[in-house]
Amino acid sequence: MKSFMDENFLLTNATAEKLYHEYAKDMPIFDYHCHLSSKEIAENKKYKNITEVWLGGDHYKWRAMRANGVDEKYITGDADDKEKFMKWAETMPECIGNPLYPWTHLELKRYFGIDKLLSPETAEEIWEQCNELLQKDEFRARGLIEGSNVKGLCTTDDPTDSLEYHLALAKDKSFSVKVLPAFRPDKSFNIERKGFAEWIAKLAKVTDQKIETFTDLKTALKQRIEFFHEVGCRVSDHALDPIVYREGTEEEATAILQKALAGKDLTTEEIEKFKTQVLLFLGREYARKGWVMQLHLCSIRNNSTRMFKILGPDTGYDAMGDYVYAEALIKFLDKLDETDELPKTIFYSLNPGDNEMLATVAGSFQGGGIPGKMQLGSGWWFNDQKDGMIRQMVALANIGLLSRFVGMLTDSRSFLSYPRHEYFRRILCSLLGEWVEAGEAPNDMELLGNMVKNISYNNAIEYFGVEL
Repeated sequence: MKSFMDENFLLTNATAEKLYHEYAKDMPIFDYHCHLSSKEIAENKKYKNITEVWLGGDHYKWRAMRANGVDEKYITGDADDKEKFMKWAETMPECIGNPLYPWTHLELKRYFGIDKLLSPETAEEIWEQCNELLQKDEFRARGLIEGSNVKGLCTTDDPTDSLEYHLALAKDKSFSVKVLPAFRPDKSFNIERKGFAEWIAKLAKVTDQKIETFTDLKTALKQRIEFFHEVGCRVSDHALDPIVYREGTEEEATAILQKALAGKDLTTEEIEKFKTQVLLFLGREYARKGWVMQLHLCSIRNNSTRMFKILGPDTGYDAMGDYVYAEALIKFLDKLDETDELPKTIFYSLNPGDNEMLATVAGSFQGGGIPGKMQLGSGWWFNDQKDGMIRQMVALANIGLLSRFVGMLTDSRSFLSYPRHEYFRRILCSLLGEWVEAGEAPNDMELLGNMVKNISYNNAIEYFGVEL
């Protein structure tokens, strides 16, 4: 019987152990998609306790606590931080089988040197030990990043953002990690959502121009893309729930924009035409700048209307979607490809049933002399756990080239999430090791070791074109 989470945790055979310990373990991290606060990094925030840095904003943990019957007061409510931590400790023993169980203990072990299992019996001791360490400088925001062997990361930023903290960090020679912005323009094409007109007004103010036509909107977005590029941005990100495609003209887009800004209701056809025109424009701009386009697909968000009214978005009330969207996605990509304006693209689906479909779509648009131009992205959100990661990598290997995969990201708001890269690398090494042990891959450590190193870090550096 193996011990819980020993040095060979998740490594199922001798080949996997060799691949992980000799090739994967010490590779640096490029976290090309996360939701960390650039402000907290720039200010090198000191966290007052483990709850603030560990439970604040973590809707994975919030969902588990709700499932365990914890009152919302102790999750997002006005209970004090220690009470919230104690409720998480009460929930932890119930999480066996959930990825939160190994993640929690990996984080306690790697950051705080704690090997004890979190439970109501150990909670007080762990609370005190973590909080004592959090008072040290190496446990401030920057120290947590540097201590995780992170060489660069990309935050998630609205086009109207000033990027003031990214600019400050770029000038700060005391911090070696590159903190780059990522362009998240969802509000520019979600014309049907509340707040669209207000966001357009904000964009107009930031770009110092009127936005009354589709041409005006394009000009403003292009200006912001140029600004983001100057600050080091090389990647965009879109949440498409779902992706749609409907042919239209720029003249129609102007009429639809003006109708929305006047507060008039739009038809489904008008919404789809507008979204399509904006996304096509953005895709062409990304190709022109050499950026990567990330498409996050198939989620249904904010499902509890009651709780959305209380807490707002991104609070743990989301689910996998089952949209039929292959045809729309292909038409969108093909329209860009027709004029050779298709940027490097990564697909992520919240529904693992889409893996094979997306891998075949990616294969339809590879080329241009770019290795892995079209990527099936890592297991995302509900899928960034053992089964989800294996399913994604097997689908990619079966249909494309696993060797060209750009690997793991955190997609996290927590500065304590970087052990997820370790978790991913162990699973990758175990998968390759199983193939070797079964005679399905050669027992060539140099070949497989380089493959592991590339997937862990090197491929992403080359793909995103960043210098770290």
